[in-house]
Amino acid sequence: MKFRTEVHIPASQKKIEIEDKIFSIGSCFSSEMSELFGKGQLQTLNNPFGTIFNPFSINNAIKRLHDSAFYTEEELIKYAETVISLDHHTSFDTPYVHQTLEKINTKIEEGNLFLQETNWVIITYGTSFIYEFLPKNKLVANCHKIPSKFFEKRLLTTSEIENSISQTIENLNDICKENVQILFTVSPVRHTKDGMVENNLSKSKLISAVHEVITNHENCHYLPVYEIVMDDLRDYRFYKEDMIHPNSQAVNYIFEKFGNTYFSDETMDFIEENFKISQSLNHKTSDENNTKYQEFIKNLKGRIALQQTKVKHNIFKEIGNK
Repeated sequence: MKFRTEVHIPASQKKIEIEDKIFSIGSCFSSEMSELFGKGQLQTLNNPFGTIFNPFSINNAIKRLHDSAFYTEEELIKYAETVISLDHHTSFDTPYVHQTLEKINTKIEEGNLFLQETNWVIITYGTSFIYEFLPKNKLVANCHKIPSKFFEKRLLTTSEIENSISQTIENLNDICKENVQILFTVSPVRHTKDGMVENNLSKSKLISAVHEVITNHENCHYLPVYEIVMDDLRDYRFYKEDMIHPNSQAVNYIFEKFGNTYFSDETMDFIEENFKISQSLNHKTSDENNTKYQEFIKNLKGRIALQQTKVKHNIFKEIGNK
């Protein structure tokens, strides 16, 4: 007897190797996945524009990264003594123009260089809703808590979503390594403030558009993350206290299913050992001079050194000076 409807990710002939670079962009779910790649000591870069949700804004970000198109003062606005880019997450806001531009353009340069060496791209769409900033007639990625009277909210049309996805693929195929693999997901996080019916409409438009577009691209694939959470993990014990965001148990479950499909055996072994090392690094002691603790540290450094021999990029950089 079966008591759950397990969702399987189709087998992949292409595998993520230990020296591959993984670029991710989109909703907060992409950040959670990227954190696990980083914990496993893979080369990863996530959200150079900060967390963004809709296909139009994600496409705009990819285009700017592709062109290495720096932002200028004229593209920013000032509100409540804060200098803002409406294309970016609030984490880029500062009190001064030069500071905001420096944060934004540093990330554009970093993202452009990383994309040129990227083997895998993971894109997570969160919503089909978008806001237009009325004073500039501009579609935005984030409203930065500016009063709603300055915005008009609407659903992106099917054509707008599909065109955004197509342009994103075109730019990624142009800038990334040959035969880059692009994985599309739809975030399982429900945008309850839109309303439950409206959220389902929004998600369904994203899923439909992705499937419509990627059928014409052999290097593009759909990851059923939304379906895994909605159907396989349909229990509130897999959610955080807000009953909206998947908890760490759910994210780890999805990561495991993803790894079983996309990680090579060498990559899987490499990540699993690095996860164990990371857990050991969290061990605290009240007496660092204790003989057993010193032996523990010596053994841990030996394990890290062995892992380092397997890759050219530096791993566990956060403890490099300890």
